[in-house]
Amino acid sequence: MPKRPVHNEDDGNVVHFDFRDELNIQRRKRRRKELILGLGAFSIVFAGGMLALNWPLAGIGSSNGDQGGSTPLTLLSAGNSPHFELCGMVRKTCVVDGDTFWLDGVKIRIADIDTPEISEPKCDSEYELGMKATYRLRELLNEGPFELNSIGNRDEDQHGRKLRVVVRNGRSLGDQLVSEGLARTWSGRREPWC
Repeated sequence: MPKRPVHNEDDGNVVHFDFRDELNIQRRKRRRKELILGLGAFSIVFAGGMLALNWPLAGIGSSNGDQGGSTPLTLLSAGNSPHFELCGMVRKTCVVDGDTFWLDGVKIRIADIDTPEISEPKCDSEYELGMKATYRLRELLNEGPFELNSIGNRDEDQHGRKLRVVVRNGRSLGDQLVSEGLARTWSGRREPWC
């Protein structure tokens, strides 16, 4: 505790304490605690909000036990076709890359193809081809209604993405990307693009 001695000529043994400095120190500590608590609370609310915006909705996109058929995400008419943009902070209906997109809050991995990476490319040519595949997938998804069909006996991959084949008029959009040189048919494992 800071002391400010004051010597009095009448009594040299008396020491007076100035408590103002101590009160200011306590106020600063209290303000610092309030600031830290406020930032912590804001961080928790912000993180919760971001999680809520990106959280897949339970039950949407599952095949409900029908492993070979189309999912409830089947689109029936042009009026029901969503509009896709490139994904940003909010991921509800958007394209992540050439083989991954979000539809109504559900993350979907196109199961029959593999496209070049854009988030962690191994070389410039992989990034450039990956961006072309991303833009082309967005175009294809925006061209009208499509179906999402399950493939094999796996509903999701290890990242929690729904594994689906995207089909329009009986043709896989993945096959279309392969025919345009923007994707490879999925072989069961990733292969290098560089």
